[in-house]
Order: sequence, then structure tokens, then C-alpha cells
Amino acid sequence: MTQANVDTPSLINASPFSEFLAGARDSFPLIVGAIPFGIIFGTLAMSSGLSFAGAMAMSAFVFAGSAQFIALGLVAVGTAWPIIVLTTFVVNLRHALYSATLAPYVRHLPQRWQVPLAFWLTDETFLVVIKRYTQQPTAPYNHWYYLGSALFMYTNWQVCTFIGLTVGQMLPNAAAWGLDFAMPVTFIGMVIPYLKNRPMVATVIVAGVVALLAHAIPHQLGLMVAALAGIAAGLLVQQWGKQEILV
Repeated sequence: MTQANVDTPSLINASPFSEFLAGARDSFPLIVGAIPFGIIFGTLAMSSGLSFAGAMAMSAFVFAGSAQFIALGLVAVGTAWPIIVLTTFVVNLRHALYSATLAPYVRHLPQRWQVPLAFWLTDETFLVVIKRYTQQPTAPYNHWYYLGSALFMYTNWQVCTFIGLTVGQMLPNAAAWGLDFAMPVTFIGMVIPYLKNRPMVATVIVAGVVALLAHAIPHQLGLMVAALAGIAAGLLVQQWGKQEILV
């Protein structure tokens, strides 16, 4: 069966609204893992020195879970704001890799689409959306699918932050309950389905090992080092496989 055959049913039956709902639906399993993470952020925010409005504004305008937690730690110890901005920028550099991967699929969209979709891009939404784009690259409403996933993730993060800021403040030492385990488990679940060939396996193994070895590098730069090392390993293994075929 060709790719065109796979796309045909979706192309015929799809509408903007159905694709929007499909994107939200396919993101649901990953959102479940993000819920405790968002609640814990809200719970810790005020005790770290942010006001209620400041915490909600951070979730609304920064919208980056790991970067927000790092920023909280820096705020709590009185770090200067330029260092906080620089650190969160470095932590979020991985989104440049996501954007480069998605660029061929969204470059035809007008800016009124590209700008909000870029802002709402998260790890979870990237996983869901890139799978759709690679499986159905010619579907006419893929950007609505992207929007459904992104808005669902964004709304969930705002709601969970609010819950943490209100209900979370009433719970004794909620941050010590260990709920943050859900996010690493979610990311592991995101990666497993892609371990289908040697380049992907090499990418994951090398990135994981380098992330552990580079954990002590300041400002979370180890994340970018690990990402680049994993990409390089995957490309090398892929190139090696092509040379084997030619031989």
C-alpha cells in the first residue's frame, strides 16, 4: 500500500474541526503525565518568591515546564534576572531542533498560523504532530491537528498551575509526594515507539549516556550537548548503513 493510499481516507473525511479534535485526543496520554508536573509548579511558585499573578503569567507567557522549574530555583536564591533569562533560553534551545524538523511542513502557512504554533510548541506536541506529518504529509488540515494538540497542552498547563497555586497551597509538603516522576515516565513513553531502527536506537543510547555524563555542566547545557551527540550518533549510524548497502 502506498503513502497516498494511507492518506486518502483522512483526506476525504477530514475537516478543520475534526482534525483539531484529533490532535487534542492524540495528546491526551501525554497530558496525563504533565498534570502532576504543572500542579507541582504552581505549588512551589509562591514559596519560591513569585506572586500568584507572577506564577500565572510565567505559565501563560513562558509556557515551558522544565525552564519554569529552573527559573523558580534561580528566583528563590535571588539570581539576577539576566542570568535567569539566559539559563531558560539555553534550556529551551532544544526547541530549535524541533522547529527545524517541523519547518518543511509548516513553512507554507501564513504568519498568523506560524507565530502561535511556534509559541505553543512543546515536547509533547512535537511528538504527536511530527508523527502525523510523517504519516500523512499531504493532509490539508494538519495545521488544525497541530493547533488542537497545542491548545490542549497550553490549557492544561494553565489549569494545573492554577490548581497548584490554590489547592496545592493547602496540601502539606505536596512537592515531596514524588508526583514529578510522571514527567520522566512520560518522556520515556514518548521515545519507545521510535526505537524501530539502528539510527534511532543509537540516538537514544548516546543522548542518554551523554546526558548523564554532562549533567554537571552549568546552566543545563548538558541537555544540548546530549541532544547534539545523539543526533550525530544517529546520522553516523544511518550513513554507515547506507555504505553497507552500497557495498
